[in-house]
Amino acid sequence: MTTIAVYSLKGGVGKTTLAVNLAWAAATLSSRRTLLWDLDAQAASSWLLGADGPGKWPASAAITGDVDPATLIRATAVERLSLLPADASLRHLDRLFHDLDKKKRLAKLATALASDYDRIVVDCPPGLTDTSDQVLRAADLVVVPVIPAPLSTRAFDAVAAHVSARKGTGTPLLPVFTMVDRRRALHRAALEAQPDWPVIPMASAIESMTERRAPVGTYAPRTPAAAAIGALWRAVEKAVARQG
Repeated sequence: MTTIAVYSLKGGVGKTTLAVNLAWAAATLSSRRTLLWDLDAQAASSWLLGADGPGKWPASAAITGDVDPATLIRATAVERLSLLPADASLRHLDRLFHDLDKKKRLAKLATALASDYDRIVVDCPPGLTDTSDQVLRAADLVVVPVIPAPLSTRAFDAVAAHVSARKGTGTPLLPVFTMVDRRRALHRAALEAQPDWPVIPMASAIESMTERRAPVGTYAPRTPAAAAIGALWRAVEKAVARQG
């Protein structure tokens, strides 16, 4: 089992759509038994994958150990893709991790799910916090969406510096340009400066996810956006294989 986190210091960079589409790619393109674990209190990934209304237990109960995380998992409309949904109980997740004082809590929970899944994709809340530290310990690979603009690039540099400064943390980062508009000179310049980074375009097919409540590949499989998601997933699998 491999844990892939989708994380950014900044919000509004396409993190949630990236997490949902990568989870779809794992389940569909690679036929992996996949779990999307939504840790963002906004629960956008959960909503996009069809989770409506609260469950019997709050999402935070899986973190505290009050309930087995497996009991909160729901099926989705995508074959081989399951969802561990978020809800508003996660709005104090940083404090919860801090109070638990168990630095590898998330890693242990993910390991407990290993027998049922080949890939766990974690949609993380933004910020450099106790939650992000838990993610860095748990993940085998961290996919970092970056808008090709100075502030977003600076945020990625801050994450990379934080990771490199952590003793015993060799978590690899995979930066990905998101919401790319090649008509903009600023975006073109950023892509030229980092030609090896995967690119996800600004596309109506991706924007339609909020209407369709589904991954792009399910309703627009022949679009450039779907092709870019497929290329990114291949890059993810190669990065994971290098770690093995």
